[in-house]
Amino acid sequence: DSSFEMHPQHALPKVPLPPLKQTLDMYLKSMEHLVGKEQFSKTKTIVEKFGARGGAGETLQKKLLERREMTTNWIYDYWLQDMYLTNRVALPVNSNPAMVFPKQAFRDRKDALRFAAHLVTGVLEYKSLIDTQALAVDYARGQLAGTPLCMRQYSRMFTYYRRPGHTADTQIESPAAAAASEPEHIIVACKNQFFVLDIVSNLKRLNEMDILSQLEKIVSMAERSQDSLPPFGLFTSDGRKEWAQARDELIKDPTNRASLALMESCVCVVCLDEPTKLEPSDTNRALLLLHGGGRDMNGGNRWYDKSMQYVVGMDGVCGVLCEHSPFEGIVMVQSSEYLLKYMTRSPSKMARSLSVTDLSPPRRLPWKSNPHIQALLSGSSDRLQRLVANLDMDGYNFKFYGKEFIKKQRMSPDAYIQVALQLAFYRCNGRLVSTYESASIRRFQEGRVDNIRSATPEALAFVKSMTDEKPALSDSERMKRLRDAIKAQTDYTIAAITGMAIDNHLLGLREMAKELKMEQPDIFSDETYRASNQFILSTSQVSTVMEMFCCYGPVVPNGYGACYNPQANHIVFCVSSFRESTETCSAVFTKALEQGLLEIRDLCHRSGAAAAAAAAPNTATPPTTATPPGSRGTGRSPATSQGGKASGK
Repeated sequence: DSSFEMHPQHALPKVPLPPLKQTLDMYLKSMEHLVGKEQFSKTKTIVEKFGARGGAGETLQKKLLERREMTTNWIYDYWLQDMYLTNRVALPVNSNPAMVFPKQAFRDRKDALRFAAHLVTGVLEYKSLIDTQALAVDYARGQLAGTPLCMRQYSRMFTYYRRPGHTADTQIESPAAAAASEPEHIIVACKNQFFVLDIVSNLKRLNEMDILSQLEKIVSMAERSQDSLPPFGLFTSDGRKEWAQARDELIKDPTNRASLALMESCVCVVCLDEPTKLEPSDTNRALLLLHGGGRDMNGGNRWYDKSMQYVVGMDGVCGVLCEHSPFEGIVMVQSSEYLLKYMTRSPSKMARSLSVTDLSPPRRLPWKSNPHIQALLSGSSDRLQRLVANLDMDGYNFKFYGKEFIKKQRMSPDAYIQVALQLAFYRCNGRLVSTYESASIRRFQEGRVDNIRSATPEALAFVKSMTDEKPALSDSERMKRLRDAIKAQTDYTIAAITGMAIDNHLLGLREMAKELKMEQPDIFSDETYRASNQFILSTSQVSTVMEMFCCYGPVVPNGYGACYNPQANHIVFCVSSFRESTETCSAVFTKALEQGLLEIRDLCHRSGAAAAAAAAPNTATPPTTATPPGSRGTGRSPATSQGGKASGK
């Protein structure tokens, strides 16, 4: 039911297909200042040829228009394959984002298991809201607020599984609760062992007390080390091709086939993590959620293919890790906010009398191994260790101001932060690069995301005015360039969320050429196109109401991942990069970011004071910060920008 809406009365429009000429013009404008002069003139010729009358572009555009007529969403399958399913990199760090919950102060293990049982109960409540279509529709906030948004992504949260393949992965969908013939179950990971916990017994859903007693049984089963099986979860942390090859070996045995079937059909995975010796800083908690700290910690206590993994560490490190292909970050945020509210609001219901006493005990998932499988597992384990050693993460809380100050400047907080990220990158590298900022296109049926290309020519002019050209320019010129940069960013954002950006369109044209077995048009083999898809800076705004933050890794070896959560008076950043790249360093980047954010604030202060002095030379009234009627709103909110990170390309 691809046109799934929680409330069918909101029949949403289809994603538009932008005019070809508009996309090609935007493409040239977004790349001209990022590639050399000579390269650009080559690109311009290629693009003009592609867009000419009777050229390849015209044919492909016509075919895309036909495809739009025939499908619910013309870009969806192309995008899903390109962004996720054909991407061969390992899921942890590279693709799966995490939401880090506040550190919990558990008194002992029983306390941690109580928390886990309460959490699972909340998850099941949320799932029943989805199953009965009782979840309230999301409405856009920020730019173009008030439009209803497509809710289809929520229905995939607990029913999807990403199965590895040799050239492309596939999404396996379990039937929804009502249609399921098998009783529903969750998988609990503990000490790298996996257990099946049925959540329905005698047609009744287990209550919190039952879940707690089942979790306690699982923990004592996991402690019997003589029954321990190899940590097969490590396979799911490997490159997709490597995992697909290992899976082919595993499924030769019927025991493994049955265990994998139970994995693929579970509602979610709950990871009961062992305590680590790490100091529970924001940075360390983010790392432990993303990759479990590797094989010597909790790296094997995960099953990365499953959409939702809830982590409860015995030392209070908790959060959720998501497989990104079925949904965007907003789903992770909304469900996490629901859970944390549920856990603070509804008291833990531990009344013994209501218990279903004759519960069958949880079952350990059996695995059959052999020397060949052991050798493959050891390879996966080594590659996870290298990934863990490579990730350089910096969770940074900018405490000097937040979105309240930015709104007083009559600027969109999201656009302002994006411009500050460009300034930080320029400071570190002396150039700008193709930048990805996810933009939600959920105003349309089956809408996922498109890209806001934040490295605009206007952003470059502004960052130069703050660096290379600083001595030559006045504050008023700098301020003009800042406003121009923010306007360009805001305009691009509005284009993207209304289906008028260029990335999805270019991808559609490229894939349609493949489908028609046409010789690949030069525009797609051109160096500029390759550079346009190397997102050295991959960013997203993931704002939350409750205290928590999102994190993810870079999408290219020499890049940065930069996630930010703007609050009223502070901004939480999570910046990642790889140690193996000599071009990047997360701490250097966050330092440059702090410097830039302070300099932009000071520029705004000086300009405000100068404007006030000019307006009232003889009076001492403070400058007004009221927003004039008719001015643009206060910028974007989670609903418009929370595509979450785009992984991979």
